[in-house]
Amino acid sequence: MKIDQKSISRKEFITVDFLYTNSKEKFKLKLLSDKSGFQRKIYDQTLHRPGLALAGFVDLFSYSRVQVFGNTEMRYLAQLTEQEKQTALERIFQFDIPCIILTDNNKPFPILIELTNKFHIPLFGSSLDTTRLVYFVGDFLDDQFAPRISIHGSFVDVYGVGMLFVGKSGIGKSEVALDLIERGHRLVADDVIILTKKGEGILMGSGTNLVKHFMEIRGLGLIDVERMFGIRAIRYQKRLEIIIELEVWDVNSEYTRTGLEENTVNISNIEIPYIKLPILPGKNLTVISEVISLNYLLKHFGYDAASYFQNRLKRRLRGEDTDIVRGVDYFEHDFE
Repeated sequence: MKIDQKSISRKEFITVDFLYTNSKEKFKLKLLSDKSGFQRKIYDQTLHRPGLALAGFVDLFSYSRVQVFGNTEMRYLAQLTEQEKQTALERIFQFDIPCIILTDNNKPFPILIELTNKFHIPLFGSSLDTTRLVYFVGDFLDDQFAPRISIHGSFVDVYGVGMLFVGKSGIGKSEVALDLIERGHRLVADDVIILTKKGEGILMGSGTNLVKHFMEIRGLGLIDVERMFGIRAIRYQKRLEIIIELEVWDVNSEYTRTGLEENTVNISNIEIPYIKLPILPGKNLTVISEVISLNYLLKHFGYDAASYFQNRLKRRLRGEDTDIVRGVDYFEHDFE
């Protein structure tokens, strides 16, 4: 199965101004220098601690990354003379550094502020400890540079499982999603789904800023799910865990009968479980979708109904299972 997906151009860089504007509240950043270097560009989502570079070894200095001065760097500089501080700082400031962040409420030395202004390198301070700041800022940058694709479908959180409904236009994806919302599940996005690759095996799905939680119901038009059903009926992002393709029943098509074979579809080099669901009159797709979600959760916790039944069948064929033929033993004198 091949899912129609469109790659969204990946950001090549962000500016220091973008980083500061969008993260100063989250990461408690305070500007300690002037703004002369705010147009410097950040090309890498990884942060760097320049301890060795300050000590004089710059052969492998990752200068293109955001530089973090923690307690180690600041205490090293503190034991240097003013001239040695200036020499150490000027040595690394000759490189094209995007910006510097001081952690743990470390106070900048006067020479540090003077040189950052001279070389037009933005200097920030944060009350967060180094480990937390590196994690938070790194995650923010990773999100900015992460590969993104768009897929046409309806994305719903069903019992905590992110389910993406795909299929031909007009097949009924939005109607199934709407029925699930009515039953208490949560809409992530409809029509255009943006999938962002996080880490090696995670795809996070969300809607666009324009569409958000609006849905198009053919014959009715646009509806606002958040306004109509309340805040309980939506969520802004969810991990993609199952893809369900809706299609009109085709006698020449093959559909899974036992569930022993697990089909997957590759999206951004990540294998996502895939189910092809035929549409027939009288078939309750909403209930089936809920069952798919519950079955996925059972598998996640180690129970696979298809494999369990297969093992029981093998034991019976080998003569290891000597249970009577009836499926249950009736209670005595109970004839209902």
